[in-house]
Amino acid sequence: MNLAPYLDHTLLRPDCTAAEIRQLCQEARDHGFASACVPPCYVALAAELLEGSGVAVCTVIGFPLGYTTRLAKFREAEGALADGASELDMVLNVSALKSGETAAVQAEIEDLANLAHVQGALLKVIIETALLNDDEITVAAGLCAAAEADFVKTSTGFASRGASVADVELLRRVLPAGVRIKASGGIRTRAAALALVAAGANRLGASNSLTLLVDDENPIR
Repeated sequence: MNLAPYLDHTLLRPDCTAAEIRQLCQEARDHGFASACVPPCYVALAAELLEGSGVAVCTVIGFPLGYTTRLAKFREAEGALADGASELDMVLNVSALKSGETAAVQAEIEDLANLAHVQGALLKVIIETALLNDDEITVAAGLCAAAEADFVKTSTGFASRGASVADVELLRRVLPAGVRIKASGGIRTRAAALALVAAGANRLGASNSLTLLVDDENPIR
């Protein structure tokens, strides 16, 4: 199986450099990844490097903690789209969710979904499954679906754990068929990546994407 179309080739380390972003984008072009996921400050550079390649420019909003204000996330998303992003990975406000403020959480997602869709972009909502129990994951997924997010994403990669097969299976059971799933965080082997796809993931976020492409039948050349 060719995993390249599933992969968001990702570099979100706080100390990443412009040279590393250039390398990431070149690798994304060379291998036909779904997107290159870069920090907001590098969106314009990535958009320039990936123009005409068919590789989407992805960035993060409210990352990695998710409890910035609704207005701050909206402004950040506006700036990212203006710079050339076509996919936004927004961190859900887990604090608000756990406080029972579900209407506020849904409204924030709706803000960004509407903004993205007007510009032909996609919104993925990171719910940080490591911080939620199954009931909370189900509630978060329902809010994302009601707000018309395009994807529910499991993890930032900055919490105590990343995606699990159980997370993806639960999300696939409770989400409408039209809402896709992105698994991310801690996907270190090709076998783990394939297991997540088999469980229902439509997209994978990984910083070691090249490793995930390699097997005996599909070596990198």
